[in-house]
Amino acid sequence: MTKVFEGENRPLDLLLVDDDAELRSDMARYFTRCGYNVSECSDGNQALSFADQREFDVMIVDMAMPVMNGIELLEKLKERGNEAEVVMLTGQGTIETAVEAMKLGAREFLTKPVSLKELDHLVQKCVESRRLRKENQQLKAVIQQQSSQTNMIGESPKMKEVFRLIERTARTNNPILIQGESGTGKELVAKAIHRASTLNDKPLVVINCAALPETLLESELFGHEKGAFTGAVSSKAGLFEVADGGTLFIDEFGELAGPLQAKLLRVLEDGSMRRVGSVKERRVNVRIITATNRNMDVEVKEGRFREDLYYRINVLTIHLPPLRERAGDIPLLVEQFTGPEWTVDPEVIELFERYSWPGNVRQLVNALERAKLLSEDDGIHLQNLPPEIAKAVESSPATPPPGAKMDLDTLNRLHIEETYRRHNGNKARTARALGIGRRTLYRLLEKFDIDAPKS
Repeated sequence: MTKVFEGENRPLDLLLVDDDAELRSDMARYFTRCGYNVSECSDGNQALSFADQREFDVMIVDMAMPVMNGIELLEKLKERGNEAEVVMLTGQGTIETAVEAMKLGAREFLTKPVSLKELDHLVQKCVESRRLRKENQQLKAVIQQQSSQTNMIGESPKMKEVFRLIERTARTNNPILIQGESGTGKELVAKAIHRASTLNDKPLVVINCAALPETLLESELFGHEKGAFTGAVSSKAGLFEVADGGTLFIDEFGELAGPLQAKLLRVLEDGSMRRVGSVKERRVNVRIITATNRNMDVEVKEGRFREDLYYRINVLTIHLPPLRERAGDIPLLVEQFTGPEWTVDPEVIELFERYSWPGNVRQLVNALERAKLLSEDDGIHLQNLPPEIAKAVESSPATPPPGAKMDLDTLNRLHIEETYRRHNGNKARTARALGIGRRTLYRLLEKFDIDAPKS
């Protein structure tokens, strides 16, 4: 029967490091029969090479070896951050060497000649210790994740509807789609959904599809086997396996290429997946939350996104409103992001409420952080604000003459066009000034048919 690491559904990896070929061979046969995935080498240098290429659960290391002894090997493993549990073997055991080995991270210490049954018992203790350590790290990550989250606030009708839908998600672990412009806080909503769900004591794993090329994204999501592609020097679990039992949040979901859409659909249908370069089926149980700033109905209609996958992830959709549609929420957000030790001039709040915020909440946070850095006291004043905000309000029809009407798209187009012109067509600086990403800027320039300013 194969020995598996609980929670990961994979064989236990065991490395034997001993220059005694006969003993090493006996141990290899015994542990292979017991169901371990066994590797073996005869000295410390070989062991380091193995450990650099592959993660082992347990290492059985001889104290006295040529070239590099067991203590020296432990020191180097510790320097490299290796997390394998170590059982140390010695033919001349002393209290001093045992203490030294334990200080360097050895979990167990056994004097030769060894009983293979007793050695197996110690290996099992190491496996249990590793499992508990991993669970503890996972629990700490969950606690840190929950304690570091910024609470969502808002009293506008549209935000109250968002909060209502988040509460509804606690009743199910079905897929959720979050739609909203860049900077509206889609990841915060995903975290709130995870906290409200029955999986809140499990990990929440986050990936942004727009931040990675297609080949790397596939490896990150589904993992890969050693040798699957150039640079794959060892096998790696994908984020679906890391999130098994918990939640996977896939941001910028609309960026997924066709082949990845097909692989994701299969996971949603029956929970099965394959690592890159593998024919082995793996089963995962993951709650999926996706987010996009694209209009997915248009993406499906124009053939850029699979209709069957869209319906799978669109069991419940939460539409996150842009900041310009959250009337009355700006003073609350300003108070949250500045803190009680800062004062904010009333003129600043008035200006913020007149501004269109194409970068949404992310741009608001950026403007406040800049104002704090430039302030000479504990107050946020007009002169501390990014100039594009004041200029946009002054120069755009955001304050139209009586009777004039202007839709929000027009206001946004004028603001983006003015900022683009002021930065002489430099897209990177324009995106930073607007508080948005370059991908979002490209889409807005295309949407509003804005050409580069003439020099």
